Amino acid sequence: MAPLLNDDIVNQIREVFEQMDKPVHIFFFGAKENCQYCEDTRQLLEEVSAITDKLTMSAHDVQEDADLARQHNADKAPTTIIAAKDGDEITDYGIRYAGIPSGHEFTSFIQDILFISARDSGLMPQTREYLATLKEPVFMQIFVTPTCPYCPRAVNMAHRMAFESPMVQAEMVEAMEFQELANRYNVSGVPHTVVNDGAANIIGAVPEQNFLSEIQRVMG
Repeated sequence: MAPLLNDDIVNQIREVFEQMDKPVHIFFFGAKENCQYCEDTRQLLEEVSAITDKLTMSAHDVQEDADLARQHNADKAPTTIIAAKDGDEITDYGIRYAGIPSGHEFTSFIQDILFISARDSGLMPQTREYLATLKEPVFMQIFVTPTCPYCPRAVNMAHRMAFESPMVQAEMVEAMEFQELANRYNVSGVPHTVVNDGAANIIGAVPEQNFLSEIQRVMG
């Protein structure tokens, strides 16, 4: 099987990964049937994980490992989850990718690894303070396409919020791979973030303050 990442890209990533502080674990959930991008996604994750010993990866099947998939809210294939690893303990912050993190989304994927490794969301103090007060769950689905240059900003923002609060989960959804879901929420342009099953829709890569205001409005 030919590598997906050429030597130049691997060397660039290796350089970036020198900034990594603490270990990170990647979960891959695939399926044997009806999953066009499962093999490519798994291969991509394996190639990235091989670049540094601070990254580990485990591969699972959504049906065969149904209990683990439920535990990590992996209800689509392929799903990628980026978690913190401290010794034998793995912390899942609800940071997920439904679909292959390719094209511009590969940037989101690498950025996520870095801030999770730093164990710091990098969000503004007022955002952190508000997220710490959440009593009800917030579920964000960020619809993207690999060719969208603005999408990583929206994905990364939602993922940083998920890192900051156990009440927040954020899932990138590749709109072409999960077209039925995109149609259900009338996604016509990307990035399009759906909050709590349509309670709010954030269109575009908006600044952090606007993102926060929209969540505050939904949560009342």
